[in-house]
Amino acid sequence: MTNVPARWIIHNPGSGYYDGLTGAVLHWHEGRFTPVPATDGDGDAPIADAFHTGADTQDERQLHVSIRTTHPATDDLLLGDALETAWRTLTGAPPAGWATAEPVTLPWSPRQLTELARTRAQNAAPTWLVAVGTPNRPAIAICRITRTPAGVEEHITLAIGHPRDQTPRLDALPTLAESLATRHNLTSMLTYLRPARADLTTPPHHEPPPVPLSFTLGPDAAHATGHTHAESVQHPRPTRLGPAARPALHYTLGEGTDPIAWQHLHHLNSRLKSRR
Repeated sequence: MTNVPARWIIHNPGSGYYDGLTGAVLHWHEGRFTPVPATDGDGDAPIADAFHTGADTQDERQLHVSIRTTHPATDDLLLGDALETAWRTLTGAPPAGWATAEPVTLPWSPRQLTELARTRAQNAAPTWLVAVGTPNRPAIAICRITRTPAGVEEHITLAIGHPRDQTPRLDALPTLAESLATRHNLTSMLTYLRPARADLTTPPHHEPPPVPLSFTLGPDAAHATGHTHAESVQHPRPTRLGPAARPALHYTLGEGTDPIAWQHLHHLNSRLKSRR
């Protein structure tokens, strides 16, 4: 909803209305709900008290994984394998289903989604799809597939919910990074951890922002940046993954609890971009 001309309006009995995504107090003005003007006329709209007093989800967490792959455009290319690898590594099972819109009605099938993407690419159209997990293992992903001069690119965002009694598989992230780098044409992977609802729904109150866990530069991207330059970063120091002749580089940014990891990520990003 942050990318469409719509607003999530929450009725707060006794105190009016507010925006469920931003918390801005709303009022009815000229035929629609708009933010109440700041009292000084030159600041941000006031924030509803209810937006900061919502249910506590500190013991529930979400693991977010953002993956980019770039494949050669060959006749035997099978898309969806990178997403399935991440899903299996972090949840122990493949996705349950997929579709190009919700509700999801199709059983998971990399072959079928590859055929769809190939057909759409012939008309110069990208493919957008959503994949979901099972009710007892909440996970959801979106994937955008595009044909570019570099090949066939997948942009994947995967979110996995973890209830209070379940620990996220953070120890598996280097293994996942190496598998994606050596078998699935990884360009980059960025992972986060955030305190948020395990059922993956968005409540109408403030939730803490995610905290970066790790960043992985795929072998081709590391080569293009220059291994000497990419490995000269002192903090965080990278770990080589895959073949020694053309490795991927995996940077551990933190444990998902200290916001200083954002500084590590910004420093790393600036360092890598300075070479490019």
